Amino acid sequence: MKKTIVLLVAILLAVGCKTSQNQSDSTELKELVNIMQGHYSSEKQALADKDYYNISLRMTPIWKSKGNYLFVEQAIFDKQDKPYRVRIYKVSQRGNEFISEIYTLKDEKAWIGKWATPEAYDQLTEADIELKSGCEVVLKRTGKNRFEGATGDKTCPSELRGASWANSKVTVTKNMIFSWDQGFDKDGKQVWGATKGGYEFIKI
Repeated sequence: MKKTIVLLVAILLAVGCKTSQNQSDSTELKELVNIMQGHYSSEKQALADKDYYNISLRMTPIWKSKGNYLFVEQAIFDKQDKPYRVRIYKVSQRGNEFISEIYTLKDEKAWIGKWATPEAYDQLTEADIELKSGCEVVLKRTGKNRFEGATGDKTCPSELRGASWANSKVTVTKNMIFSWDQGFDKDGKQVWGATKGGYEFIKI
């Protein structure tokens, strides 16, 4: 009888610990998604260093019933109606890591600027997007409202300007996103992206 009681207590404690861990993970994932979304600008960095452009980065939550998805537009700040990068990020958790998967859109022009009425993205389906396999960013929480990570080593293919692969380093905080995207050719020579360091996007 005593052995049965001890076993039952052990099971209950294990379940309780697991539930507590899941709740903690869920809270941290929510924290990351909340601080990622918003409108950002690299204006401050551009004014201080002519080698950087004033870039607009806008991340809008969509598909809330399906999970944690963000519609992303990146553009020269004065040309936000013509973004040079349109993506969807799917943010999930795996253990103590946070995965930001990157998707392209088959008809991205049809969805540019819809952030003003986010419900419009309800008409966008998973059949309209394609996963950029190997380009996901893996982040870890390094403090309250702070996550740091990068893509895998040479896992993200790229053909832009003669590149063979791309690499991204990312830090997300409550009011800023640091992002350093670089493209390299087959010999490891950088062919696109900032050379001094990443872009510093301040939340507007």
